[in-house]
Amino acid sequence: MPKKNYVVETIRKAEMALVLAKGKRLDGRALDEHRPLKIQTGVIQKANGSALVTLGNTEVIAGVKIATGTPFPDTPDKGLLVVNAEILPLASAYAEAGPPSEDAIELARVVDRGVRESEMVDMTKLCLIPGKTVYTVFVDVNIMNVDGNLFDATSYAVVSALRTAKMKKFKVKDEKVEETDEVVPVPVERIPVSVTMARIGDTLVVDPDSEEEGAMDMRITITTDDDENICASQKGEASVISPAQVLQAADTSIKVGKEIRKLIKDAAG
Repeated sequence: MPKKNYVVETIRKAEMALVLAKGKRLDGRALDEHRPLKIQTGVIQKANGSALVTLGNTEVIAGVKIATGTPFPDTPDKGLLVVNAEILPLASAYAEAGPPSEDAIELARVVDRGVRESEMVDMTKLCLIPGKTVYTVFVDVNIMNVDGNLFDATSYAVVSALRTAKMKKFKVKDEKVEETDEVVPVPVERIPVSVTMARIGDTLVVDPDSEEEGAMDMRITITTDDDENICASQKGEASVISPAQVLQAADTSIKVGKEIRKLIKDAAG
C-alpha cells in the first residue's frame, strides 16, 4: 500500500480520532460502512474470466488465464491456482516501475490465502492425470488507482473473475490429455469475502480510504466464507491488537461480509 502520508498522520490524526470517538468519519460514513462498490465482469475479452472493481476511488482489474501444467509434488491430485498483483506506476504517486514491490507481493499473498483457505475452488476437479497433468489457473491483478484498502478491492476482483471464468474441457484417453470444444465453468464452491479494518486511536473502521490509512496505527484483514467461517486473517502495521478488538473485528467481518457477498453474487448474474 502507499507510503504513509506524514502530513495527514501528524496534523489530522488527533482530529480524526476525536471524530471517530463520536461514531463518525470524515467522509460521513458509519464506522462499519464500506464505500460504494461496483463490480463489472467479463471486461477482458481474451481472458478466461475477468472483473473490474471500483471501491470508492480505488480501482482494480483482474484477469484469469487457464491452461494445463504439472501439479506440485505435494499435491499431485490438485490443480494450481496462483494470484499475482502489480501496482501500476500511474495508480499512485508512490508506485514505481519495475519488479513487484513488497506491498504488491503481500497484497497477492493475502488475497491468494483467502481464496485458497476458503476452498473457493475445488482443486481436485482441476486434476486431469494425478501427478502428471492438471489445470493451472493464474489470476493477474493490476491496480489502476490507489485510494485505500487495496486488499478488499483486489480480493473482490479476484473472486468475481474466478466466479465467472470458463475453461476448455479436456478429456483423458490412454493417459493422454485431449482438448475438446466444450467450455465449462471453473468449479467454484464458495464465495470468500475479505473485510479490512483500520484502527485509528481506539476505533476500528471498515474499508479505510487513503487518508484513514495514513492515520492508522493497525490494520487487520479477515476473510469469511458463506457459512460465516473465518478462513484467513492478516494483521498489518506494528501496533498490537487486544483480544476484544480481534473479536470485534471478527464479528464486523461476518456482518459486512454478508453485504459484500450479495453484491458479488449480483455482479455475476
